[in-house]
Amino acid sequence: MCLNSFGLTPNYIVFVETPVKINLLKFLSSWSLWGANYMDCFESNESMGVWMHVADKKRGKYLNIKYRTSPFNLFHHINTYEDNGFLVVDLCTWKGYEFVYNYLYLANLRENWDEVKKNAQKAPQPEVRRYVLPLNIEKADTGKNLITLPNTTATAILRTDETIWLEPEVIFSGPRQAFEFPQINYTKYSGKPYTYAYGLGLNHFVPDRLCKMNVKTKETWVWQETDAYPSEPIFVSQPDALEEDDGIILSIVISPGSGPKPAYLLILSAKDMSEVARAEVDINIPVTFHGMFKRA
Repeated sequence: MCLNSFGLTPNYIVFVETPVKINLLKFLSSWSLWGANYMDCFESNESMGVWMHVADKKRGKYLNIKYRTSPFNLFHHINTYEDNGFLVVDLCTWKGYEFVYNYLYLANLRENWDEVKKNAQKAPQPEVRRYVLPLNIEKADTGKNLITLPNTTATAILRTDETIWLEPEVIFSGPRQAFEFPQINYTKYSGKPYTYAYGLGLNHFVPDRLCKMNVKTKETWVWQETDAYPSEPIFVSQPDALEEDDGIILSIVISPGSGPKPAYLLILSAKDMSEVARAEVDINIPVTFHGMFKRA
């Protein structure tokens, strides 16, 4: 399975197996034997859908429960937590079995903006989804929804083949608008019930905004400027924080067309995404994916 991230709670680990696989034989022989690149080693299985695997951390073994759902691509988990016999799993998904990276080749990205948008329309479409996985199913009735948690539309149906078919609650969805590279207040809320997530907004694959999302109410806040391309938002909590979103957001922003200062460190209020400050530099900074903050 291709694994970029996974869900983690105090008692469980959640692995999501998507239809996208690496052909190991092609990978080991790609360059030396037939001059292929890394991307040529990815394959998609149209029929397998998605399987979710849960491991018990304390016992060191997988649960014998087969969770299935319709196909999607996945790179990033937002958060996973336990809630009264259920695992709540929040994911940044791309609908469909086809590998979304197929639309990010340089040949595609070098086309004009209209061509980039056409490619994005053909690619798997993004959604932030919440899946709820029941942990106790011994007495469950076949064909019934096993989810008894309030305030979610996610379902889990036990089928006659003993698989549990999952349907998600959609937290965020917009045409060709992705909420990706998610961050939360991990120090205090990783593996626990939470309210706020921060993400990089992708418009037809182009990172042009920073977003805050309330995963309970689905309310969103956005920072955006013309010709400004931010990186993954980094949440930094206030030292004396009392609330989950007491803190700031850090992001490296590239602004190639706005004047003599081509890049800057942007500092936003984590409460309302308003600008607090920016530190400009006179040099070009490459587009970045991930980052971290460490106190001095």
